[in-house]
Amino acid sequence: MENDPIIESPQNPRVKAAVKLRKSKARKETRQTLVEGFREIQRATESGWGFFELYYCPELYLDHDATALVLSIRNGGTPVFQCSEAAFRKMSYRDTPDGLLALSPLVGKTLAELVLPENPLLLIAVELEKPGNLGTILRTADATGVDAVIVCDHKTDLNNPNVIRASIGTVFFMPIAEATTEETLQWLENQRIQSLAAVPGEKQEYTQVDMRGGTAIVVGSEDEGLTQTWMDGSSEQVSIPMLGKNDSLNVSTAAAVLLYEAIRQRRKLA
Repeated sequence: MENDPIIESPQNPRVKAAVKLRKSKARKETRQTLVEGFREIQRATESGWGFFELYYCPELYLDHDATALVLSIRNGGTPVFQCSEAAFRKMSYRDTPDGLLALSPLVGKTLAELVLPENPLLLIAVELEKPGNLGTILRTADATGVDAVIVCDHKTDLNNPNVIRASIGTVFFMPIAEATTEETLQWLENQRIQSLAAVPGEKQEYTQVDMRGGTAIVVGSEDEGLTQTWMDGSSEQVSIPMLGKNDSLNVSTAAAVLLYEAIRQRRKLA
């Protein structure tokens, strides 16, 4: 667009600074992360999220509304830069970039910052390792009307650009807190919220537990499942029946099954 600064070279200092944000260390040092993609940036903007800078490349646009989105963000006071295709592809972490990338403040709250309704429904993800799974879980939480997500002892950074991508921008409007297991267990006790630990092989099935009161669904890592601390500290342990040869579901699928059961029970109560 006319009058926007133009970045031609992939060696430009702004390009190099953006590339560094793929690393967790750089994100922590700068308190910034990358948000790439039309849908992700649009959802952040609709949620009132502000950006430090926006970079765009018209040659790579895949959505006809991209120009209007850039104009809206520029009019909101965010510095905007037009990039050559070579410079933009250097910054991009996607296989198929769509010409929009922003530098964003980090997301995430503390437990004390969460504002919950009466009888909240929460999702707690413990020691997840794969950004794609965490992002998918956040989308599931949004779809099921979860009041907040708590990420415990994370092995994948909540602000990893691939988490933001997999969540399709859910991180910008879903209340998400980060905490240790010990902090979370104590907080749940203080808030009088029951915790249901998903444990393969447990005799008590998930449909046998009352989820109509304040409830936190707790799911564990992809390989190891929940820690012993969570199994000992949770209010109840529940399982999902497995009728085939496999003994467990993908963590995001398990979370969806449990959360939709909570919805079913709560709708019946209403």
